Amino acid sequence: NIIFLHHSTGRNLIAQGGVREQLAEQGYDFWDHDYNGIGVTRPDGTPAGFHYAVPHDNTNPDGFARIFTQPVYRLPINTFSGLLQHEVIVFKSCFPVSSITSDEQLETYKTYYLSIRDVIDQHPDKVFIVVTPPPLNPAETDADDAARAREFANWLKSDGYLSGHPNMFAFDLFDLLADDDPTAPDYNMLREAYRNGADSHPLATANETIGPLFVDFIVDTIQAHRARYKSSD
Repeated sequence: NIIFLHHSTGRNLIAQGGVREQLAEQGYDFWDHDYNGIGVTRPDGTPAGFHYAVPHDNTNPDGFARIFTQPVYRLPINTFSGLLQHEVIVFKSCFPVSSITSDEQLETYKTYYLSIRDVIDQHPDKVFIVVTPPPLNPAETDADDAARAREFANWLKSDGYLSGHPNMFAFDLFDLLADDDPTAPDYNMLREAYRNGADSHPLATANETIGPLFVDFIVDTIQAHRARYKSSD
């Protein structure tokens, strides 16, 4: 039973990447939570008719830090309690978070995610997957900000962040979407093949390519965690 908390980029990845269908084929129930106005979608793709009351619809690092400090109740009466109704919690900020305009902002982001990690450690029976934020279109960023966005994504998937926290994993969406040629003018920005105009939403071709990789990562993560959990019993 999986829940994915996201906004529009995640919505497109699910729909155009066939995420829900592929997970269903492998026997997993995939729920997702969009903006509060859209709310939760069931594994069959129908609206659940409720949401988990994400404060101010904020899924930026500060928003997630606030969510993860909410008190836990048996019923889903706040966002974190809602997420904990599920066994696997996947969460992602959207591309505006990749506008990191200073080293101080980058360090603040890391501080938020360290606090999130502290809470995750208190829930060893759950699996948490951090999805790195997508890169920005070159029209909406510059080389320095994009380099810091890459550094943030690299840190989220690093041993320095994940090691010693066996129920925490990272899917590097940033790297799959960003140009990786250091000599290219759009290095660390949304790849030319995956963008149109100045929009930072990846094109369908990106989601069709990455969707199956996302599914495989989720499945592999669940299986690895199960094996690790059993070996520790």
